[in-house]
Amino acid sequence: MFDRLIKEKLNQQLAVAGVCFDGPNIWDPQVRNSRLYSRIMAQGTLGLGEAYMEGWWECDALDQFFYRLLRHRISQQMKFPLSNWRRWGAKLINLQTSRRAFIVGKRHYDVGNDLYMLMLDPLLIYSCGYWQTADNLADAQVAKLRLVFDKLKLSPGMRVLDIGCGWGGAARFAAQHYGVEVVGVSISQQQVDFANAHKEGLPVKYIYEDYRDLQGCFDRVYSLGMFEHVGQKNYPTFLDKVASLLSDDGLFLLHTIGGNSTVSGNDPWIDRYIFPNGALPSIQQIGRDCEGRFVVEDIHNFGLDYDATLLAWHENFSQAWPQLKDRYDTPFKRMWEYYLLSSAGAFRARDLQVWQWVLSPKGLESGYRSPR
Repeated sequence: MFDRLIKEKLNQQLAVAGVCFDGPNIWDPQVRNSRLYSRIMAQGTLGLGEAYMEGWWECDALDQFFYRLLRHRISQQMKFPLSNWRRWGAKLINLQTSRRAFIVGKRHYDVGNDLYMLMLDPLLIYSCGYWQTADNLADAQVAKLRLVFDKLKLSPGMRVLDIGCGWGGAARFAAQHYGVEVVGVSISQQQVDFANAHKEGLPVKYIYEDYRDLQGCFDRVYSLGMFEHVGQKNYPTFLDKVASLLSDDGLFLLHTIGGNSTVSGNDPWIDRYIFPNGALPSIQQIGRDCEGRFVVEDIHNFGLDYDATLLAWHENFSQAWPQLKDRYDTPFKRMWEYYLLSSAGAFRARDLQVWQWVLSPKGLESGYRSPR
């Protein structure tokens, strides 16, 4: 009786988004355990995600389910105070200290190179592709790299720093196609080991280190999808470090996921299962902390392209599952598809963005014209 009443209340709130528990549409959740409703009320998005991992509900189109919820701002109407303690904690303590910086590397990026090699493109680029003229994942990632390096105006002989280098594909591409020397840094030991084993004789070097410990001088610096792990308490430290590493006439490109509102922490489910201690910045946060440190030469938003990127990753993951299932169990499979498809829905709903900021220490005297 109690579960039925909660179900009716939830369906009333979801109706504006055209979503209904046990409804007829492919985006409607099909409930396998009636305790789901009280779990959602008690635990919010954390309970919803954990219940999916445990098989309490199914959905033929998770991306469309989340697109509808987020496009209609259902989460803003449904308050779950008990599930938001992590965000309050992020306001009080620094969750991304140098000691804690390596946690996400071990928990997420070191989950297994076999998984990423089967899911990602040939260069193993784990950030949003650029689909303006591309019709497949590999071309979209190459287009993104060309966009980044053209915005940085790379030229032969430059010394370049890649903060959050992943498996090294971006640095190799820059060295091979632009004639530059690249140093890459990552907080994932597996990424660094893989990257150093696949340098292909190019002038690239990869190190396992926190950004706070970096030293040297570089003509250009870029960071692709790493800033989400920095945390609001460390934005000034991060930007100060980049400024100290960059030549006076240099350029810094910051590629990051961002949110439409300023928040302290991440979604509770994403924080627990995917990106521990993560935090998405807002325009206000980045802009505020650039003051007195950098001149903003350009801001470019192509967040909708992450929808296509995530769907391509999900397709690759689904096709590769027979090769992965002996190492990863069913709850992991459900967790991973929930992560990829819920994220796709969030970008499609324009709840999340992808920004590329081009920053210079003093402003380029000749001005800056950005390619698109």
